[in-house]
Amino acid sequence: MSALSRHVVVRSSVSPDPAAVEELRAQGVATVHEAQGRRGLLDPRVQPRQQGAAIAGRAVTVLSHPGDNLMIHAAVEQCEPGDVLVVTTTSDSTDGMFGELLAVSLAARGVVGLVTGAGVRDTAELRAMGFPVWSRAVSAQGTVKNSPGSVNVPIVVAGARVEPGDVIVADDDGVVVVAREEAPDVAAAGNARRRSEEEKRARFAAGELGLDMYGLRADLERLGVTYIDAAPGS
Repeated sequence: MSALSRHVVVRSSVSPDPAAVEELRAQGVATVHEAQGRRGLLDPRVQPRQQGAAIAGRAVTVLSHPGDNLMIHAAVEQCEPGDVLVVTTTSDSTDGMFGELLAVSLAARGVVGLVTGAGVRDTAELRAMGFPVWSRAVSAQGTVKNSPGSVNVPIVVAGARVEPGDVIVADDDGVVVVAREEAPDVAAAGNARRRSEEEKRARFAAGELGLDMYGLRADLERLGVTYIDAAPGS
């Protein structure tokens, strides 16, 4: 029987390049998503439950039974400073599987945030303590601690595949996953994109139109869009 065919907690030290992680955090979700070919974005129903938080870190993954947070507790022990805990359930769930007390436990280990395709609660307390979360739902519905699951196995959360050790980038625009091996290349592409955007920003500020900057007038013509003058007085 393979390790992934049963319930396991995988002890793993596999980590992405730290410099790439910091670059990706500074770039933000929108730039990273574009830089890696518009891949890896979680479903936009996964929303930030605070404003202004921007994180990036190694993914520690949790596969949990819906309505049961036992494996989140098991995952805490596997977390290291700078990690992001990523939680999915084996079937659809909006229960509040994570709240203030688990956040205190994760913060004590240096975890920088949580992403889940299920629900969270205690959102006011989470904001007050400065522990950022991204979730598909907010629900006071409590959970039990009775069902086995797995930690540090490949998962799919909100439509995106996450391998343990991948980079999670999250901010006000949502959450994106970057494969661990691709992180340095994506960071380099993101930096090139930022430099290009700085140039375009200066040109826009000087009054240049996107129609001209991007050569879109020819596209309008090709698509059959024509200009006409309004009748006088209209």
